[in-house]
Amino acid sequence: MNVSVVIPNYNYGKTLGACLRSVQQQTLQPVEVIVVDDRSTDDSVRIAEAAGATVVRHAVNRGVSAARNTGVAASRGDVVFFVDSDVALAPDAIEQAVRILAAEPDCGCVFGVYGPEPLVDDGPVERHRVLHLHFALTRQVGRTETAVFALAAMPRRVLDEIGGFDERLRSAEDDEYSERLRTRYQIRLTDTMVGYHDEVDRLPDALHEQYRRAQLMPFSARNRMRRGGLAVNRTTGVAVVALMLATVPLGLLDPALLAVPGALLAAFAVADPPLARFVVRRKGLAYLAYFTGVNLLLHIALLAGCARGLLRVLTDPTFGPSRRCPIGTTS
Repeated sequence: MNVSVVIPNYNYGKTLGACLRSVQQQTLQPVEVIVVDDRSTDDSVRIAEAAGATVVRHAVNRGVSAARNTGVAASRGDVVFFVDSDVALAPDAIEQAVRILAAEPDCGCVFGVYGPEPLVDDGPVERHRVLHLHFALTRQVGRTETAVFALAAMPRRVLDEIGGFDERLRSAEDDEYSERLRTRYQIRLTDTMVGYHDEVDRLPDALHEQYRRAQLMPFSARNRMRRGGLAVNRTTGVAVVALMLATVPLGLLDPALLAVPGALLAAFAVADPPLARFVVRRKGLAYLAYFTGVNLLLHIALLAGCARGLLRVLTDPTFGPSRRCPIGTTS
């Protein structure tokens, strides 16, 4: 199988070079590497051209969905390998993807896991995000209902059949595409395809990103909550935090009633023992306390984003996927 690598990029000059070097070092070399630059204002284009990639430039910023569609349209390989510009591949990632697609003709998409260490280590917030995503992905290896296209491969025949990414979506595009894909093909998550991810490294940025992405939850929840869907945060943990926030006002009636949200906070801290054990093994007990605190704040941002998203569903007819129906319905 001939492989085309498609890399969407917007102002990722910090990591694009590492991403491209990792593609150049693959045990199975692609026939082409296409960087779709989504109107960057940094030196991304220069970096991509210096690495010998084919660069396709958008005249205006159109989002990751449009960038991937542009890359697919410009490519010629039998397999399209998507990798985001903040991810560097392990040397055999492309080879592993092709092996799985060749062995499983009914597999429409295979995607991989993030390594447990960041591509560029910029501090404890980034370590939290990378550890959490690594654990969430590796514990759900196998057949799944949700694809993540930051590190994924698809046969061109499947792309031609399913169609492009919804260009109205700059977040949750994975969930919308997965809903169209899952009804016709298997989706497989494998830990033999590994990439090293550069995450946000400041807490305000991480909270804002969580809040922004969570606004699409009214549309993407059906896919994520389906049996076999890919869930980064467990539903029980989200529910406990929601109850905790809802019961905080009880303290206005009687300070003793603050014991209720306090108990819920304690429940959240122990809601996912396998995750806690993993963090302790990797970073130690002291880091677990920090990890849990950041995780709590991210859950609060997620709930705030969901609430904002529900409000937008009621007030903004242009919000959400192109088809005004919950993700998962078909027509």
